[in-house]
Formats: sequence, C-alpha cells, structure tokens
Amino acid sequence: MQRKHALTFVTITVFLDTIGFGIIVPIMPEYLTQLAGIDLSAASAISGYLMVSFAVTNFLFAPLLGSLSDRYGRRPVLMLSLFFYGVSYLIAGFATALWVLFIGRFLTGVTSATYATANALIADVSPPEQRAQNFGLLGLAFGLGFIFGPTIGGILGAWDLRAPFFVAAALTFINTAYGFFFLKETLSANNRRAFELRRANPIGALRQVKRYPILLGLIIGMFIFNIGHHVYPANWNFYAIEKFRWTPIEVGLSMGFVGLLAAIVQGGLIRVVIPKFGTVRCAAFGLFCAATAYLGIAFAASAMSVYLWFLVSAFAGLSGPAITSIMSNQLPQNEQGELQGIMASAMSLASIIGPLLMTQTFAFFTSEDAPVYLPGSAFLVAALLTVVALAIFLQQVPKLPNADLNDSEAKSEIP
Repeated sequence: MQRKHALTFVTITVFLDTIGFGIIVPIMPEYLTQLAGIDLSAASAISGYLMVSFAVTNFLFAPLLGSLSDRYGRRPVLMLSLFFYGVSYLIAGFATALWVLFIGRFLTGVTSATYATANALIADVSPPEQRAQNFGLLGLAFGLGFIFGPTIGGILGAWDLRAPFFVAAALTFINTAYGFFFLKETLSANNRRAFELRRANPIGALRQVKRYPILLGLIIGMFIFNIGHHVYPANWNFYAIEKFRWTPIEVGLSMGFVGLLAAIVQGGLIRVVIPKFGTVRCAAFGLFCAATAYLGIAFAASAMSVYLWFLVSAFAGLSGPAITSIMSNQLPQNEQGELQGIMASAMSLASIIGPLLMTQTFAFFTSEDAPVYLPGSAFLVAALLTVVALAIFLQQVPKLPNADLNDSEAKSEIP
C-alpha cells in the first residue's frame, strides 16, 4: 500500500510541477520582449541566460540534496524543493525588471531536487525488473503536464501575461501541502547512509563515478543527449513564433500535443515494449527517433509537417526511462540517491551548455547579421549531438552486466 501511495504521489508531483513549468513557456517570448523592450532574437538570448542561471545553481546543489535524501529521506528534500518552486513563480510574476527574474531562477536552482528525488523515490519502492516501467510514470506525468500546462498558459497569457506565473505558484503550493500531509517516507532507516560532504558537491559527486566505471560511458552519453534535448524548452517557442508566426495559444496547443504523445508513449506503450523488447533496444530506438525528428523539424516547411515529426519524436520518450533503469540496476539500494545526485549534476551541467548553445545558435542565425537565415539551426545541432549520444550508448552498453535482465535474473543479480 505504501508503494502504491508513493508512486501515486510522485506522479502527481511531477504532473503538477510540469503544469507549473509548461504554463509559462508560451508567454515567455512576449513577456521578455515587453519586460526588457527587446526583439525576439535578443529575447531568445536572455531566455537562455535565465535557464543557465537555474542550471548553474542546480549543478552546484543537486548532489548535496541527493546525498541529504540518502541520509535523511526523500520526503523532506522533496517538500523543500516544491515550496521554493512556488516562491520562484511568485517572484517572476511580480517582476518589474530582468534582474528580478534571475533571482527567482537562482532560488529555484538551489532547491530544485524534484526530478532527482522523484527518481530516487521510485527506486526505493520498485523492484529492479519494474524500474523502467515505473520511471516511465514520470514521463507520463511530464507528458500529461505538458498537455494541460502550455494550453492553459496560452489561454491565460492571452488575457494577462503575468497570470500564468501566479497560477503556477498556486499549483505548486497545493502540491506541497498535499505532500506534507499525505506522503510517507520511502527510504527505510536501515537503507540510509552517512552524509559525507566530499560526496555531496558536484565535483565530488561526479568523481564518485570512478567507483562504478561501467556507468561513466552511459552518463557521458546521457549528458550529450540532454544538451541536444534542451532545444525544446530553450528554443521551441521562439522557433515556432519566428518561422510560423504562431501566437502564444498556438505555441501552447503544439506543446500540449507533444505532451499527449509523451503520455501515450511513457504512460502506456513503454509498459508493453520494454518487457517485450528490453531496455537496450528501446533506449537505442528512442535515441534514433529523437535524432530523426530533430532533423525533420529543422527543415519543416509547414506546421502540418512539424506535427508529423512530433509523432516520430514521441518515441524518444522510451530512451530516458530505459537508460535510467539500466544504470539504476547496477547499484545497491542505499546508493540510488547518490546516483540520482550524480545524474542531476551531469544533467545540470548539460542544462548550462544546452540552453546557451541552442538559444545563441537561434539568435545568431535569425539576426540581421546572420550569414544565412536558418531558424531551424538549433535543431540541426540537437540532431548531431543525439547521433553522438547514440553511438556512445551502442558502444558502452555491451559492457554492463545487468543491462537487460528479465524478472528472475533481476531479483538475483542486482547487488
């Protein structure tokens, strides 16, 4: 029963958190242009800096929070993270200058452990053979959040550009209250480990990978893939407005469609195809689909063709849960939080590089000084990076002892 309630709560947590994030994406280009009095290309660059300000602080603090969750439990870390998400949305909603937005992003980055702690919580309550499917619940929640969030944000933004921030704050505080009263701790006392500061900083956390050298290749591959994957949150809204002259409502509806596809793949399809084909095949296929979709979107000639490429891109949702499961199955229970802290640091480092790379690429190739006008340039970069990540994955995965275990093997071979 505790396992069921924990999975339900963490799914709702990520769902509401994604609504809160998605609700502001459609209005950010217009919000930045009005707040700072700049054009769309310059607003894209500023948006990249905002994302990087979050990523830098998240990179510095995620290992600390991951290690604290291994010592004190998942619940207090998750509650703290959610509360400060709500505060950051309020700061953004009341902002009258760009520097206020940056304060909010720094604050969110310091305490943003939602996804890393959610992954560790799922590892706590899931047997190894079910981890890929249960990690897929986060993808389902993320997809559902992106159905409702951007759609609501586009509608609210048409009424008032600041309204989405306040609605996002309200949803986050409701989620925090729900967790405070109903979430039970999932990490038992006998599975906790001592807190060590040397393992609770980004450099120390990443150095811990040397204790598990077989994971290094996959972490590098995921790092590269996530740099490219930031093309969606960093560039999609600007790309759609620039190339197709979409309104915030149209941007929101397009993201809602992406969320619907993600929910179908990660909430339903993943539970069929991973047991049938295995985590390795599903991860490779997902990476291949991501690279293909990026390339198609880069050269899309119409809005209809973009929606067709979204269908291909949806299968990329198989890769994240599959690879997370592969890595999780290499470690014992009391190091799952540390693994997620390591991954959070690596992904936060990708979050520093990715938004800057994508937004600056878009800004350069859509500016008046561009040697060639190419609004899809960031998606070309993302496609190249994903191909590199796929090559690394295919080279590294044969070295792993527990990459594609069936149920009986998983129960007996995981340390």
